[in-house]
Amino acid sequence: MNAIKTGLLGLAASTAMAGTAWADGSVCLITKDATNPFFVKMAEGAFAKAVELGVELRSFAGKFDGDHETQVAAIETCMAAEVDGILLVASDTKAITSQVQKARDAEILVIALDTPLDPIDAADMTFATDNFEAGRLIGEWAAKTMGDTSGARIGLLNINVSQPTVGVLRNQGFLTGFGVDIGDETRWGDEDDPRIVGQELSSGNAEDGRAGMENLLAIDQGINVVYTINEPAAAGAYEALRSFGLEDQVMIVSVDGGCPGVEDVAAGVIGATAQQYPLDMAALGVEAVASYAATGEKPEATEGKAFFDTGVGLVTDAPVEGMDQLSVEEGLARCWG
Repeated sequence: MNAIKTGLLGLAASTAMAGTAWADGSVCLITKDATNPFFVKMAEGAFAKAVELGVELRSFAGKFDGDHETQVAAIETCMAAEVDGILLVASDTKAITSQVQKARDAEILVIALDTPLDPIDAADMTFATDNFEAGRLIGEWAAKTMGDTSGARIGLLNINVSQPTVGVLRNQGFLTGFGVDIGDETRWGDEDDPRIVGQELSSGNAEDGRAGMENLLAIDQGINVVYTINEPAAAGAYEALRSFGLEDQVMIVSVDGGCPGVEDVAAGVIGATAQQYPLDMAALGVEAVASYAATGEKPEATEGKAFFDTGVGLVTDAPVEGMDQLSVEEGLARCWG
């Protein structure tokens, strides 16, 4: 049974199995783009679960990360198709909320995946990694690995200033885990800890990660701890450090847990990474929509949280005492499951 229709706006034509009757619900998956491996894994998870449950799946993606207009158009298309649910990874977490409300008013279940909307209750539910906890885990690991952190010289590579939710959570979680007083936890950059050398932007990619690291080294070549928003930024930071001959003096930590990132842990590029599970996020989202279509019941948040926590694992080949950790082998077996 083919349970998917693709509608990658600006990227691919729609396909469908003509004449198919769907008794178990219909769902749209809308991601930021169709090329990022994180979103590819989401689509894989959604497709597999849709086939398993007999749910119709329509998949949409922007032309690039930040393509807000395409996501708005995708929601309109899904509303016209009268789907039961929408799984959304929003490019603009605040601007999309009015369109999301229109879908909810039409009794469509809207679940945010990975990135909470602003405010978080603009969606019916959020299925995501606890990004603050992901950051806290790598911060605690870095502090325990270093031991005496009084001599730490910390550089931070964030994503950008226009998408603060996930980036702020990871950043502030890392600093908390490392033992830094973060002040206002809703923003980064207001800390006054003298161990922080500086904070730069990476756009979540290797090229800008390298440029951001070079800017930090221009401030202080004594940096010995580097936080990165994700593993491509970490790879770029490592290349910058290597070009200065400083790669052996710096501990890099990151978040995502994709297979290339875990391989970088094995290669010594990254000391530890916090692993997310986007395939599970999407699969659980499809399950939730199927349940909603059958019963009208909406998913509930994890106890004590405002969202459904899809889990996080700390992957390292240099374990420390007092923390739950995954080996590189375990991380590779689970990468982006």
